Amino acid sequence: MTAFVGAQLDQSYTAADLTGVNSGKAPGIGDIYVSHDNKRYRFVQYNAGAGAIAAVVGNAVGFYSPGGVSAGATNVVTSDVSDTSANLAGILQAAPASGDYCWIQIGGVATIAPALVSGADGNALTLSTTTDGTLKVAGAVTDAGGAIAIDASAKIIMLSCPY
Repeated sequence: MTAFVGAQLDQSYTAADLTGVNSGKAPGIGDIYVSHDNKRYRFVQYNAGAGAIAAVVGNAVGFYSPGGVSAGATNVVTSDVSDTSANLAGILQAAPASGDYCWIQIGGVATIAPALVSGADGNALTLSTTTDGTLKVAGAVTDAGGAIAIDASAKIIMLSCPY
């Protein structure tokens, strides 16, 4: 994992961008970028999962765990809740095709696209286990957390995801 300067957060990258003639211009998988306003981002691969859930800017993603069983992968994410271990990885900044690469926001204030499944201002949030790409209130001791609702009705959250 290295620090990356000059990230184009809304851009998606193909495998060819990372390994081909453009490889020096693309971030490396797992790279971290910290913006001028102290928001943190991580460069990851998107997998649509078994449900073929398309990536949507502003949707939440979890670490890809086929069938909910983690294989320890921390650089592949999905919005398909049936293929995560319910650990919030971050919020998509681009809409890559399955198998392509993008930045996810992992720290700082963020606005998500979908409404929360549940939760109110000040509640700890985690990846929803029922609705793809969104968050719910973290209520069980097994919920991983990763965010706090700042203004639930406006979909503004504070992220603190692992990196």
